[in-house]
Amino acid sequence: MTADHATYDAGNVVLQSGRTFRNMKLVYKTFGTLNADKSNAILYPTSYSAQHHDTQFMVGEGAALDPSRYFIIIPNLFGNGLSSSPSNTPWPDVGTRYPDVTYFDAVHVQRRMLAELWGIEKLALVYGWSMGAMQAYHWGALFPDAVERIAVVCGSARCAPHNHVFIEGAKHALMADAAYRDGVFAERPVRGFRAMGRVYAGWALSQTFYREELWRSFGASSLEDYLVTYWETAFARRDPADLLAQFRTWQHGDISANPMYGGDLPKALAAIKARTLLMPVDHDLYFQVDDNRLEMQHLTNAELHPIPSVWGHRAGNPVTQPQDRAFIDGHVKALLAR
Repeated sequence: MTADHATYDAGNVVLQSGRTFRNMKLVYKTFGTLNADKSNAILYPTSYSAQHHDTQFMVGEGAALDPSRYFIIIPNLFGNGLSSSPSNTPWPDVGTRYPDVTYFDAVHVQRRMLAELWGIEKLALVYGWSMGAMQAYHWGALFPDAVERIAVVCGSARCAPHNHVFIEGAKHALMADAAYRDGVFAERPVRGFRAMGRVYAGWALSQTFYREELWRSFGASSLEDYLVTYWETAFARRDPADLLAQFRTWQHGDISANPMYGGDLPKALAAIKARTLLMPVDHDLYFQVDDNRLEMQHLTNAELHPIPSVWGHRAGNPVTQPQDRAFIDGHVKALLAR
């Protein structure tokens, strides 16, 4: 079977933590053709536990991410099982010795890849959902002159306290499995996967989604059937150590947590030069509209367009919701037109 992706060998990367990640690898997939002046490049980083084939449905002719007009690169976030992750990193950096990767680390490797492979120094857009949106925000703050636009779909500049608490619940449901011992998984945590999925189900979708029984659109015969067939399996396809690694990246997400800004979030937001599109979902339970409203006070060139959807956080990844996708595509097309 032919692989549908390629790998960038980043070599030995010194991380924010001071650790060196040896032979770091970034897996990516591209769509479209880079034009002569290299002005049509779009970066579309992946979200929590997602790999490029989970998110590439947003790429298509006539869509905002149109490969007939743009050169689109999907970099797989570290910890997703394709790029360097606990599941594919060799000794000695295994188990509790795995070197944790921050968004700061990730976007710096992404930028180096773009420059070395294609000579891309400036992006037309960084588009992302959830953890992908947080990467877009980091691009805007860390490389103000290297990106013209960022589209932040269900994301924030810093992991909010309530968002942190939500992750704690899902994380500890997985870690409560008896397979988790001394900081590592000794075997497959079947109960942990099931528990984590059920915890996640209550956060990823809104109260209204469940009240209106929209889970029936998945062909589920009952609420319990939906939880078993969709959520108990949602994360079981991934390595549990990878899931925890990405949770750590997510919880430590903060565009100001670096020497450039010294923890000063307003300063980091004010430094963003890119045209910024913030699209939270009005029913999202962990990336709140209010977080983006507070960020708007410090952004100099931004628009806030909440997505009206009872699908909650999942509205930002509209695999089965054409109305939500049309809303997102419309605003991203308008952003690219400016």
